Amino acid sequence: MRKGIPISPGFAIGPAYHFVAGPTRAEPRQVTEATAAGEVTQFNEARSAAAQDLNALITQVAKQVGEEEADIFRAHRALVDDPALGEKVRAAIRSHRVDARTALQEVLDEYAASLARTSDERLKERLADVRDVVSRLQAQLAPAAARPGPGEEKPVVVVASELLPSQVAEFNPSKVLGIVTEFGGPTGHAAILARALGIPAVFGVRGILREVRPGDLIALDGREGLVHVNPGPEVRAAEERLGKEFSGLRDTLAGGAPQEAVTADGVALELLANASGPADAALAARLGAGGVGLYRTEYFFLAHPTVPDEEEQLAAYKAVIEAAPNRRVTIRTIDLGEDKYLPLLGIPPEGNPALGWRGIRLGLSHPELLQTQLRAVLRAGTLGKVSVLFPMVTSQDEVQQLKSLLSQARQALGERGVSHAAEMPLGAMVEVPAAALCIDDLLAEVDFVSVGTNDLIQYLVAADRNSPRMASLCEPFSPALYRLLCQVVKACNDRGKPVTLCGEMAGRPACFLPLVGMGLRSLSMSPVFLPAIRALARHATMKQAQEVLDRVLRLKTAQEIRTYLDETVAAIWPSAALLDTRAERKQEKQSTS
Repeated sequence: MRKGIPISPGFAIGPAYHFVAGPTRAEPRQVTEATAAGEVTQFNEARSAAAQDLNALITQVAKQVGEEEADIFRAHRALVDDPALGEKVRAAIRSHRVDARTALQEVLDEYAASLARTSDERLKERLADVRDVVSRLQAQLAPAAARPGPGEEKPVVVVASELLPSQVAEFNPSKVLGIVTEFGGPTGHAAILARALGIPAVFGVRGILREVRPGDLIALDGREGLVHVNPGPEVRAAEERLGKEFSGLRDTLAGGAPQEAVTADGVALELLANASGPADAALAARLGAGGVGLYRTEYFFLAHPTVPDEEEQLAAYKAVIEAAPNRRVTIRTIDLGEDKYLPLLGIPPEGNPALGWRGIRLGLSHPELLQTQLRAVLRAGTLGKVSVLFPMVTSQDEVQQLKSLLSQARQALGERGVSHAAEMPLGAMVEVPAAALCIDDLLAEVDFVSVGTNDLIQYLVAADRNSPRMASLCEPFSPALYRLLCQVVKACNDRGKPVTLCGEMAGRPACFLPLVGMGLRSLSMSPVFLPAIRALARHATMKQAQEVLDRVLRLKTAQEIRTYLDETVAAIWPSAALLDTRAERKQEKQSTS
């Protein structure tokens, strides 16, 4: 048995298929000054062909998986057209007298060498995106070396050193039963796509390619991060049973008309969806969400070739509102920064971007950018039940500045005679400990609060949530987290201000009971988690939830809380254990071959 990083839940058993990540490195061809121009022409033609391929892939992924996943390849499309990349390749062809394919490899090697010197795991994982684009261009230059894929004869478990995002996007889940890689982490784009496609996956199993031969039987547990090579009858039977249970449960939850979100003793809950575009909003409607509790507008900005103007933003917001359940959408203003940058703003990279110029800090320093967005949001407010939400708030005076900008945007629209929402609920995200500790001050200025636990956890425990090494610390089981959340929820309820939790924690079955027990009644999550959380709610009572919270608040360590919640949820609804990756155990179980 081998142990790695659990990436995508589920179980798979099938023959191993060795997957080659890209075109093999070819022998360099020397070119003359006269023929170098032809290599440059071939490179330019390869860029055009690769751009067309990516346009088709963007359309395919947006339709089959979602807009957020399609944004991965919009970024690849931008890199294909990046003038700096083009100039580096052309310079290598002319100065080193090498063919275009070799020049691309030199540029990739240079980029890889620079990233090898950084300790930032997030940046290292993004190297796969650059490698993906270079591999696509090289395949255009040498069609015979095009990247192979799993055969169509029978379903397989893909075993690879590392997978490129576009390769995962092209996998057919009926043919690729599971994925095992030697490298990669939970925040990489290949991991995101594996989860979106529902393909069980385990990454970070070092040396697995040496150990596994093509055709060996692989039994894969994507929930625990376990890989069995040529398992015995007992292990195989157990994995097959779990796989059937998982598939049956997933199909049952996804099928049929969505039921009301209500506990076993009749307490109504509000389950909302996080969205990055109209496809996510439409999926939320199909799965019975009450609305879009968090619309991440930055993905529209990142996918746009320029900074979108007011009319372009209005069109984007209109599409989301029209697709959303009950036309209810909370629009978060752009939350750029950390791992999301907009080069057109000329923002230089920061040494520690998670603690830097991001969220409303960026908006307040670029008021013209924020004003344009606020005007578009106010205009979109006439199309449905729309609220505006500000990210990365730390203090009351920031909210006052934001309210002033919103008032100026409303005045500007009035002067132009443009229809807009006369009133619009205004909210602040609580994702910085300072905001949580001063929640009463914020509540005096806002109409509602959204708790962003993804960032709140990393700031609370001082651990980068994008670093695989910090995965165990950034899981939602810290005693400090529950104590702080209780303060925030109680303050909101005491003041009669709506509060929603919209981080990934909202979709974790293990976290559901203590959250409801502390008085939280509104959860916003990725649409795919809605059926599971709705089903879990119908198995639990408020009395159970409050008892669980009381126990959690008495526990002293994250490990104690994690174990207790796993056991408790499994006792209330045994199926819940199948639906969650147990990434918190990565540090304990990952092998070090």
